[in-house]
Amino acid sequence: MEIMNTVAELMALSAITAPKAKGKNFIDIKIITDTAALSSLSEEMTRYSEETGKKSFKRDGGNIKNSQALILLSLKDSKPAGLNCGACGFPKCNLLESSEGPEFKGPICSWRLIDLGIALGSAVKTAGLLNVDNRIMYSAGAAARKLGFIEGDIVVGIPLSASEKSIFFDRAPL
Repeated sequence: MEIMNTVAELMALSAITAPKAKGKNFIDIKIITDTAALSSLSEEMTRYSEETGKKSFKRDGGNIKNSQALILLSLKDSKPAGLNCGACGFPKCNLLESSEGPEFKGPICSWRLIDLGIALGSAVKTAGLLNVDNRIMYSAGAAARKLGFIEGDIVVGIPLSASEKSIFFDRAPL
């Protein structure tokens, strides 16, 4: 559906224009509408679920396979805000050293994570205003990052669907 790409583009606009700490943007965005790419991501999520025992990845992978589009938001090359606030767990920003974890890189400046959260909220607000079903999924972001669909220290996915019933909320419990 071409309209889903338009919705995703409007969501990206909402995310990129969302307020950012100290006016610095480290948000990267990618839109995926290709069914083969969505299927590949779904398969990776199922594989990862079986490898780790994280059942939500398999359940969410089914949602990705049945979606018409996916928007990915990442924090890429983010720098600490320089506030020395300690919210990240370090007393000074220059002490924050990130390392690669099993799914994401961290720790990350808390203010940059808040920026990502505001961008995500702005994006899903836009989808909601356009009556497009969506759900914020950390699992889709982790798998998309692993497959190299988008670069970033942390990635979050928002799959989109337009059908008579939301596929994201009427799901079998884990």
